[in-house]
Amino acid sequence: METSQLIQTVLVNALPLLFAITVHEAAHGFAARRFGDDTAYRMGRLTLNPLRHIDPVGTVLMPALMFFATSGSFAFGYAKPVPVNFDRLRNPRRDMVLVALAGPASNFIQAFLWAALLIVLLGAGVQERFFLQMAQSGIRWNLVMWAFNLFPLPPLDGGRVLAGLLPPRAARVLDRIEPYGFFIVMGLVVAGVVASLWMLPLIGLGELVLKWLLTPVVTLMRF
Repeated sequence: METSQLIQTVLVNALPLLFAITVHEAAHGFAARRFGDDTAYRMGRLTLNPLRHIDPVGTVLMPALMFFATSGSFAFGYAKPVPVNFDRLRNPRRDMVLVALAGPASNFIQAFLWAALLIVLLGAGVQERFFLQMAQSGIRWNLVMWAFNLFPLPPLDGGRVLAGLLPPRAARVLDRIEPYGFFIVMGLVVAGVVASLWMLPLIGLGELVLKWLLTPVVTLMRF
């Protein structure tokens, strides 16, 4: 990929990815406060300011290195997790599930909004590739984050959801995996297991749901 194309690719992806990460983390904090834990609020993390959620290594260095090393074909990163004290939630087991789901849910909503924007742009006859590609990037990044974070292994959100749904004894066994969960997930990612057996099917399902939800928007733009 030429330098100019690489810079354009970075710009097209930067804003949607920044929104995807920031809103995802803030959603956890808003949900936690709604259910009784104001830890994120007291620590200044209940905000849409991306600077409060950026991890220098996970949000900046790692994605940049992977992006340029693969000529823009692949990147992966993470933000600083929003602190949640599950013991302070009014109904810890139930509310833990809802707080964990808030992040992926925010990504799916963003994917819907980016897809609606893309339909409106195309319907209005907008030809500017930059904006069309940015909308497509917004759909792609948010569906990826939605599917990946639902993977049922801690410390991902899906692991929290599974722990909240399992019987207490089984949940405690799952909790013991958490210190090693990141390395297990990364190993499964490198082996292609997460992509082939989890993310691709889930993203396909997400795309079908988005098409169904966006049917009224498509119909409206035809008039």
